[in-house]
Amino acid sequence: MYRLTKLFFLIIVLSINSCAITGSNSKKNKRQAVLAIKNNALTELYRIKPDVRQQITSASGYAVFSNVNLMILLASIGGGHGVVTNNQTGQQTYMKMGELGVGMGAGLKDFRAIIIFHNSASLNRFIDTGWIAGLSSDAAIKASDKGGAVSGSLAADSVTIYQLTESGLSMQMTLTGTKYWKNDELN
Repeated sequence: MYRLTKLFFLIIVLSINSCAITGSNSKKNKRQAVLAIKNNALTELYRIKPDVRQQITSASGYAVFSNVNLMILLASIGGGHGVVTNNQTGQQTYMKMGELGVGMGAGLKDFRAIIIFHNSASLNRFIDTGWIAGLSSDAAIKASDKGGAVSGSLAADSVTIYQLTESGLSMQMTLTGTKYWKNDELN
């Protein structure tokens, strides 16, 4: 039990560290860090599902978020940051996110969410109101390139969401509500 607790704590520290944007960086450096996360997540998604590239190119826009999620017994909490790209205008909107959920499971994971907006109404609604609710289930045991994760995509209301697990240990089924809002510091 002691080793499991120690491993769990180590995963928490590493995951939070891997997606943190340090406070001492300049606005330009923070933006570059978010864009690097976006580019890496898209490269990985295109490697796994090459057809998604066409979905993103033909969409009104897309978003990529880095998220750390902690699930303990019946409650889930998460947070992160990302960027929304409007394909028609090229404008990028930097955003933050917070997530709460209820369900069953346990774990901690660092993942990337790629959200594709198939029309401008869904894109604008997301930027302006920033709410997404959903039911998710996944299993992940992953550290660096070792291990694996099972998660899928969700399509609803002219939006498709893909999830890529970077690292973590989790087994959960949750009903979640996620709030996204503009990052005043980076916009």
